[in-house]
Amino acid sequence: MRARAIARHVRMSPRKVRLVVDQIRGMSVNEAYATLQFSKKSAAEPVGKTLRSAVANAQVKAQDGGDVLDVDDLVVREIFVDEGPTLRRWRAAAQGRAAPRRHRTSHITVVVDSKDV
Repeated sequence: MRARAIARHVRMSPRKVRLVVDQIRGMSVNEAYATLQFSKKSAAEPVGKTLRSAVANAQVKAQDGGDVLDVDDLVVREIFVDEGPTLRRWRAAAQGRAAPRRHRTSHITVVVDSKDV
């Protein structure tokens, strides 16, 4: 039972989110939940929300097929972060100049699958 979830336009740089994503890749869903819950990184919150969404999608997909899905059997098969659009802003600098500020965004993709596959 393969299911995925995508969080788009997350207002956090992909580099910061990848630090969290690399920690939970390949883990079982319950281990990933525990790791994200006790992580000090602020990127753990959007990654956790996307993981919960992928698990919910897997449960709905199993119900539509007439199966019963046990969350303990799910594993994070794929998880990756792509760069989203960059918001370009300006900040005052010395001597009346303007300095650019780039607010980067991320697209987080999580794919969960059963262990037996």
